[in-house]
Amino acid sequence: MTDFLHKSIPSMLKVNAKLYENNTALSYKKDGKYFDLTYKKLYLTAIKVSLGLKKMGIRSGDKVAVLSETNHYWAYADFGILNLGAVEVPIYHTDSSKQVAYILNHSASKAIFVSTKAQYVKLLEVKDELPFLEFAVGFEKFSKDSLLEDNPDNLPDNLDNLIDKFVPLINLWDLCKEDPESREEHIKGIQEIENKIDKISSEDIYTILYTSGTTGNPKGVLLTHGNILSNMFYTNKKVDYAVNEHDIFLTFLPFSHILGKTDSFYLALYLGAKIVFVESIEKIAVNMKESKPTVIVSVPRLLEKMYSRIFDEVHNLRAFKKNIFHYGIKVGRDYITAKYLLKKPSLFIFFKYKIFEKLLFKKVKKSLGLSDFKFFFSGGAPLDLNINIFFWSLGLFVLEGYGLTETSPVLCLNTVSKNKFGSVGTPLENTLVRVSDDNELLFKGPQVAKGYYNMEYETKEAFLEDGWFRTGDIGRIDGDGFVYITDRKKDLIITSYGINIAPQPIETLLKRSKYISNACLYGDKRPYAVVLITLNYEKIVEFAREKDIKYSDLKDLSKNDLVTELIQKIVKSVNKNLSGAETIKKFLIIPDDFSIENGELTPTLKPKKYIIYSKYKEKIEKIYL
Repeated sequence: MTDFLHKSIPSMLKVNAKLYENNTALSYKKDGKYFDLTYKKLYLTAIKVSLGLKKMGIRSGDKVAVLSETNHYWAYADFGILNLGAVEVPIYHTDSSKQVAYILNHSASKAIFVSTKAQYVKLLEVKDELPFLEFAVGFEKFSKDSLLEDNPDNLPDNLDNLIDKFVPLINLWDLCKEDPESREEHIKGIQEIENKIDKISSEDIYTILYTSGTTGNPKGVLLTHGNILSNMFYTNKKVDYAVNEHDIFLTFLPFSHILGKTDSFYLALYLGAKIVFVESIEKIAVNMKESKPTVIVSVPRLLEKMYSRIFDEVHNLRAFKKNIFHYGIKVGRDYITAKYLLKKPSLFIFFKYKIFEKLLFKKVKKSLGLSDFKFFFSGGAPLDLNINIFFWSLGLFVLEGYGLTETSPVLCLNTVSKNKFGSVGTPLENTLVRVSDDNELLFKGPQVAKGYYNMEYETKEAFLEDGWFRTGDIGRIDGDGFVYITDRKKDLIITSYGINIAPQPIETLLKRSKYISNACLYGDKRPYAVVLITLNYEKIVEFAREKDIKYSDLKDLSKNDLVTELIQKIVKSVNKNLSGAETIKKFLIIPDDFSIENGELTPTLKPKKYIIYSKYKEKIEKIYL
């Protein structure tokens, strides 16, 4: 494991706190101003958290959960837990109290960090169901009494009753407070923590990371320090060591998701780079302009929104500038298509591209705050080919990759020099891939997890004895070693005629329309496929204005005949690209978009189809009548 520079994640920070001690590790915005935290300060703060947890009885091997939005406080908690040899259990901040209770109980977590009053109240709501939980640490300064004061978090009406179920609570800063009368003991404690860090092995379990659960209760994935370290090492090697201590990562993905945790957090710290936390998802564009990042780890949804926003702004330009932009993008697309798809970039196309690169593309990048940008890492779901080529046309390279929670996460990755649109790239070094008899992708490598926590049957099903991991994804490998994902194995639709339909490519075609927000194909054991569609109401309202449609609310608008005709035309257009068996015969417009809050999307915005189908079961049944 010496190839990966460090034995453990805490060891990584300990070394880099000396190597890059005055470099900015974390940057966050508060009250309109950015605050920077050096590598040395981050390390020392984490040590204080470790000392506090140790006083509270946390020992090596204990499980400690974190229930929070992505922020700099999570970094303190993260390393504070790991320094002790304890196991971190991340929880999505959007999870309900019942989901939180399931994870805390399944992992037998002894303590939990919570970000806000609202997150803490989730514990109160299920206090009677938490036999293992001993105490909570709050990132915010709040107490039992303050819960009844002004509540910006829209706390529940029955809070008075819940207060009686008080979970022992300590503030993060009180946890870290040093006793001035025991300075010698404090110094001794620091030495003990540093000795613990040195003893953590690459084979030790670092986290129990619960999957986002698209098919039922989440499974706790057992990841080691070595899993993560090897993944970071080979990921950076894959991109020719293009990322270094001079880079700036703009970070917004959930740290309860492996892509956000490994590639937008640990990878930056591994390389001595700077992490800038966004204020919120809504302010990504603003924070991007302010921080001028060089690397962004993203999911397709962000790129789709950026794409739409750029074209919306162009739409408001004067005709001359608008025409210049669209022609420039056409030149860019022609160049990228010729170079990467046709492999025949002519000198004439190259010359035209260079002109627009100087006149247009550099200005667009500058307006976004991305003048010195290197690339996006994109994962979690497939990115629309049209959008991907658009960003490459601008010189904003999107490196599509593939991985799972069980693989730390990266298995495959495209690079700037070795890229095939539509693929997820080639495997990382030391990672093997093969296709099973039923076209399932299997991988083997140092990033593959130990298994699932307390789930012996599920572990044996997915993790084979010879080290191969069954991904559950259907795919293929081309002659150049590029991997293509066709669909999730469990998502495959088998009609009553025995014909297999892969829903993902069809759903992607539908979502290319600016009027469609989400699409879910349905048709297993049915004679034909139907689709559930949610609307992009911002664009539908514009459409209604253009057509002078009268409506009382958005639900009423979704039922309008002209809107139905519009969606019918889109479906008909998509059907032209499908085989007879794949053709969408009918569709259902869902009035409300799918959301994380309603349990219909995972935190990385993938549809939880089993929930969506069960929720709209009666309406689906009527479609087939």
